Amino acid sequence: MAPSRNDGRVFWAAAVLVIVLDVLTKALAVRYLVPQHIPHRIIGNVVRFTLAYNPGAAFSMSLGDYSRIIFGAFALIALVILWWLYRTSRPGDTLRVLALGLTWGGAAGNLIDRFFSRLGVVDFIDIGVGDVRFWTFNVADSAVTVGGILLAWVLWREDREVGARAHHAAGRVAGSGGRAAEGKAETERA
Repeated sequence: MAPSRNDGRVFWAAAVLVIVLDVLTKALAVRYLVPQHIPHRIIGNVVRFTLAYNPGAAFSMSLGDYSRIIFGAFALIALVILWWLYRTSRPGDTLRVLALGLTWGGAAGNLIDRFFSRLGVVDFIDIGVGDVRFWTFNVADSAVTVGGILLAWVLWREDREVGARAHHAAGRVAGSGGRAAEGKAETERA
């Protein structure tokens, strides 16, 4: 079953918005946050913009000289899987489609950066308290995270609905089976 036209709008609007915001904010970070690793306070010391390049993957994972190619290939595979999940979504499943669009856009944003930036993916959002800092990230990372959490919630909700329907159907079968047995017993007594 193919998604509806409105679902296509939701998917592509989310994906394109994420890509545009990601590319734009990374370009601004590269231009205005130099030199690297110098924090610029945004909200006290909690939220800072700090330019960093990540040649590896999430959480600075690295596979050496081939990180760019290997993680790029993983991103391409993820884009294909996310696209397939979108194409097999039920019409009107807007939250699922939105989650997939956010995740697809984030994966595409980092893939674009991976292939066009020789230094690695541009990260600049730096959150934490004092010396306890989260990994520096970007808009694409945020979209992948939000989309992934939303998709997990949608899938969990779908699983609960399927379980509830199965439980309800099993109850109806057991109930009708019980009545059939009672009817058979009455027939045998007569």
